Amino acid sequence: MASHALILLQIVVLSSLAATAFSLSPYYYKNICPQALPTIKTLVEAAVYKERRMGASLLRLHFHDCFVNGCDASILLDPSPTIDSEKGALANQNSARGFEVIDEIKAEVDKICGRPVVSCADILAVAARDSVVALGGPSWKVRLGRRDSTTASRTQADIDIPSPLMDLPALINNFRNQGLNQRDLVALSGGHTIGFAQCLAFRGRIYNATNIDPSFAKERRATCPRTGGDTTLAPLDSTAARFDTAYFNSLVKQRGLLTSDQALFSGGSTDNLVNTYRLYPQVFRQDFARSMIKMGNIKSLTENQGQIRVNCRMVNN
Repeated sequence: MASHALILLQIVVLSSLAATAFSLSPYYYKNICPQALPTIKTLVEAAVYKERRMGASLLRLHFHDCFVNGCDASILLDPSPTIDSEKGALANQNSARGFEVIDEIKAEVDKICGRPVVSCADILAVAARDSVVALGGPSWKVRLGRRDSTTASRTQADIDIPSPLMDLPALINNFRNQGLNQRDLVALSGGHTIGFAQCLAFRGRIYNATNIDPSFAKERRATCPRTGGDTTLAPLDSTAARFDTAYFNSLVKQRGLLTSDQALFSGGSTDNLVNTYRLYPQVFRQDFARSMIKMGNIKSLTENQGQIRVNCRMVNN
């Protein structure tokens, strides 16, 4: 009975993804505002040139947006009497960043287009792609036509955004709930080839884990004490400003920074994928692009659903 219910749930999720994918198109703004995408690209490149870490931050915003009730820019909404802002969720508080870059992009795109026709949700999706490309990663055709939510849920964000403390079964289940499989899990986790994590997120691993290279643990402990320094940053892999396969090499050497990173190479069902991506970078790049498109289709609002926000941080009056 339980397995039957699970199958029905998977069918519903996949049907929802298929319906959304059908209504989104890479060419959505071709006639509405052909300068929209080039404008986003220029501003993302400028932001990443100014601060390389921003590329990872913008990619993470899109990821955290899509995992909470779909790719609808709910993560951008500020708290208000009617908005339970996702910025206050455990995974985002004092951690999610890049909001000012999205604000700048939105203002410039609306100016170029002459009116608000490009959704904040689409800006997040395109900015994520352009950030990856700016740091040497693959490109892909972002499907467009999303609309913005009029609600947010900090509670749902705390439930749905995967924790850095998750083991492999929990990660597999978390991604399955979004209609994503194990290949998507490993490919998208490869996004940790860029960016940093805070001490609070990996302290338990470097002091307590047994599946960790002792020299790596010692190195990380030097800047992440047992108490204090919660927001001190450490790179997620050895080349945190370049999109490559160093992340997967680090997992094989038991040098994954987060518990959820090392869980992907721990004698489980995803070990072979980690080795494949490590040995064949082009396979990783292709799968990452494919999984980003798939993630971008999660429960997106389209057509008459939601709205096109004038200000990404608040719902239109």
